Amino acid sequence: MIGRINHIAIAVPDVAAAARQWETMLGAHVSAPQTLPDHGVRIVFVSAPNGKIELMEPFGDASPIASFMARNENGGIHHICYEVDDIDEARNSLQAAGARVLGDGTATIGAHGNPVLFLHPKDFNGTLIELEQVTATGESPRAE
Repeated sequence: MIGRINHIAIAVPDVAAAARQWETMLGAHVSAPQTLPDHGVRIVFVSAPNGKIELMEPFGDASPIASFMARNENGGIHHICYEVDDIDEARNSLQAAGARVLGDGTATIGAHGNPVLFLHPKDFNGTLIELEQVTATGESPRAE
C-alpha cells in the first residue's frame, strides 16, 4: 500500500533560522517558506537526492505542533510521510485493519497541493504517519 517516503518532518522553533542552518552548514537547497494556516504550520522543504526534509514551525494559536514544541523546545522529528496512489483506498484499508485516522477521516490538501491524511502514532510504534496521494508519475502538481 505505501509507496516511497516523500519526506521526514522536523518541528523547529524558528523555520527561518533552521533553513539558514541547513543551507550554510549542510549546503542544502531549501525552498521558499510557505505558511499553511489550515495545518497550523510554516514550512520549508530541504531537497536531497533521495528525498526531502520538511522543517516546520507552529503557526497560530491552534497549531497542532504547538504541544510537540512545548515538550521539545529545540524541536525534533515529528512525522514521516509516505506516498500512496489512492488516499481514500488507503484510508479505508487502514481503518478496516484497525488503524485510526486523525481528524474526521477526510483528506485535506497538503503543502504539495495533494490530499493528505495522518494516522494515529499509537497505531504505528509511536510514529505519526502522514499519507500523501501522488500522481501516477510521482510528481507533485505544484513546484516547491
